[in-house]
Amino acid sequence: MLGRIPVITVNHRGAARLQGGHLWVYRSDLVPPIDAPAGALVHVRDQRARSLGSALYSSASQIAIRLLSSDVITPAQLPSLLRERIAGAVQFRQRVVRDADSYRVIFSEADQLPGLILDKYHDVLSMQALTQAFDRDELRQVVIEALSAHFPDCSLVERVDPHIRELEQLPERQSQLLRGTRSSTILTMNGVRFHFDGLGGQKTGAFLDQRENYARAACFGHGEALDCFTYQGGFALHLARVCERVTAVDSSRPALEVAEQNEQLNRSAHRCGEIEWIEANAFDLLKDYAGTGHQFDTIVLDPPAFAKTKRVVPTALRGYKELNLRALKMLRPGGVLVTCSCSFHVSEADLMEMLGSAASDAGRRVRILQKCCQSQDHPVLLNVPETSYLKCVMADVIY
Repeated sequence: MLGRIPVITVNHRGAARLQGGHLWVYRSDLVPPIDAPAGALVHVRDQRARSLGSALYSSASQIAIRLLSSDVITPAQLPSLLRERIAGAVQFRQRVVRDADSYRVIFSEADQLPGLILDKYHDVLSMQALTQAFDRDELRQVVIEALSAHFPDCSLVERVDPHIRELEQLPERQSQLLRGTRSSTILTMNGVRFHFDGLGGQKTGAFLDQRENYARAACFGHGEALDCFTYQGGFALHLARVCERVTAVDSSRPALEVAEQNEQLNRSAHRCGEIEWIEANAFDLLKDYAGTGHQFDTIVLDPPAFAKTKRVVPTALRGYKELNLRALKMLRPGGVLVTCSCSFHVSEADLMEMLGSAASDAGRRVRILQKCCQSQDHPVLLNVPETSYLKCVMADVIY
């Protein structure tokens, strides 16, 4: 023990990882014995007893250590450090977010708060604890009090992911309203309005990481558009402001019902092209459209993560290629393709190689308009590649 802090030793591979700028050490790189409570603040050292800093420990996850600081932090210092990091995250978003009342406030490792996610949706905050440490009552209370100080007029919802709690061996807990009186609201991104239900929907709610790409797509989109995997209409509603007609496809009926409500929110306030919402499997629908010779001027492909692990990347790339090949064949000359991948294990190089292969097979010349990533409120931390996961390529097709 170092004072009141448990000490954990890591092997040379774990030490090299931390010294190289990453924040994680895997369980296989810990040196036994391990004597630390679940979610504890620990002091990390190498096998020569040299200090590597302070970290949050998980007794269950394969990511056993998430580094907080290269300095030694005591439990008494931890609350003030967390408050300082939260304040820094809030100030960063005040600098980089424009034309939106909704954005990610805390992005885990990228804000040096590993295991904590916080999104702001107008006047509702949505918090998610991903680790044992931030599930501890004392740390939760520090976070809640700090958020109350920065956002006094916002309600606070805790979103629970049962799978993550199972992986972290945490007791079952329901999503709940922690502070305030409301868990739902109406948010605005790029002048487009959306319903938000803090206790429903995917992730912590709307897909804020695509906020800037929604606006970029509207800059390039034209004519008749097809939005595949539309969810609650993010791309479709932005494209409807510049396109004559939008067909928006998703396999989830509840998501499409919200999308239709979102359309009504915007129709009275803005010029809005006709939108047709279709419940269908995007792969099957593209095949049907291709068979009938249906063509579009703009196509958006924003599928869920096809590659949850590195092992399935080849299969995922085949799925991406099938989608993009069909889309390229269906685009009219001068048509725009917006194609996305939120699979961390699929790199930008993988995505570009796949797109090039699809273009060759489709007999199309594809010109890159812009290569994009997640919005700036989801910053990428250098040397932690896992913080960079969203790839978005915007291109036009030349026959």
